[in-house]
Amino acid sequence: MPEPDDGFVDLVEAESLWDGEMEAFDVGPDEVLLLKVDGGIRAYDGTCPHQGVSLVEGELENGVLTCRAHEWQFDARTGAGLNPRDNHLTRHDVRIDGAGVVQVRLCSRARHATQPS
Repeated sequence: MPEPDDGFVDLVEAESLWDGEMEAFDVGPDEVLLLKVDGGIRAYDGTCPHQGVSLVEGELENGVLTCRAHEWQFDARTGAGLNPRDNHLTRHDVRIDGAGVVQVRLCSRARHATQPS
């Protein structure tokens, strides 16, 4: 999958992702979780910050993303931790190109270590 000069990578056609649905994609060595909530598409690191379990194996219900391993919960709209509150998901930049393809650019983890999602 070629990478555009601005760092965005094509993932999937936007119309193929339904509201309340999530999918995982490999972007280089990283797993990215793409989800659609309330009509908005978001991208986060695809693994739980607790023990690295793939979040796509969890549940997305009423805007809450729950990890299957230990039921850590996150606000799917913002990535903020709900249970426990002191954790958050690393959010990545998302856009839809002119052809209707969802593109993601991975953000620096160092940037997100000091800024809440």
